[in-house]
Amino acid sequence: MLLKKKNAVIYGAGGSLGGAITRAFANAGAGVYITGHRMEAVQELANEINAAGGKAFAAEVDAMNEEQVNQYLSGLVAEGHSIDISFNAIGWKDVQNFPLTEMKLADYLQPINISTQTNFITSTAAGRIMSRQGAGVILSLTATPGGIGYPNTGGFGVACCAVESFSRNLASELGVYGVRVVNIRSGGSPDSKVFKEAIEAGGELAPAFLKKLRDDTMLKKLPLMKDIANTAVFLASNMAAAITGCTIDVTAGTTAAINYDVAQTAFLKEGNNNV
Repeated sequence: MLLKKKNAVIYGAGGSLGGAITRAFANAGAGVYITGHRMEAVQELANEINAAGGKAFAAEVDAMNEEQVNQYLSGLVAEGHSIDISFNAIGWKDVQNFPLTEMKLADYLQPINISTQTNFITSTAAGRIMSRQGAGVILSLTATPGGIGYPNTGGFGVACCAVESFSRNLASELGVYGVRVVNIRSGGSPDSKVFKEAIEAGGELAPAFLKKLRDDTMLKKLPLMKDIANTAVFLASNMAAAITGCTIDVTAGTTAAINYDVAQTAFLKEGNNNV
């Protein structure tokens, strides 16, 4: 088991993607300390994992509150636990599908403020403890707009870039202590709750929207939550011991190949370039 004898703290575990990553960590042998701002959701997940033979502990922690996060981690250390993995998966409350020129300032700033604040709080809190331990892995999560210009993503795209930059800079400071910091860039998982809700709200336009997202990828398919969770397990394990200070792209190639039309390229290659 890749994460046997490791302890993972997950913020935002009550969400669908946070839950998928928590289950993957537990299945890989980690003890999971799952937090959220609603105890009911995280306790339900902890009960599920424990019933399946895992080791999970739930706590109500606001990942936007520096004092709460520091107290929670200090409490775990005082009880004799190591902090081996920290993963932040809380929602950013982003507003999208508007051109920047038509957005309200508050809507634009909201995901930027949330993402930068929560990642600073949870990552630096873990970093201080991991530095004393001489080991640890800090993971964060962004999406496709962190790597390319993407229209109508509002402040979300800017927030992704900020989190990826913060992850790199923190890695450069903590590496000397044996601590790795890595960001995961997702392409948006169609089986996640947030994505499903967006598709349902899209009505008749949803199928075309999904097709466009798939067509923008190299693999012509979108990454599922299990793809993100499996990547997180690998990065948190000793198999990724030499990986730090970077973003691992799990967008099925969207970042590198958006709007690349294979059929059209093949047509032109055959010499039919008089169109």
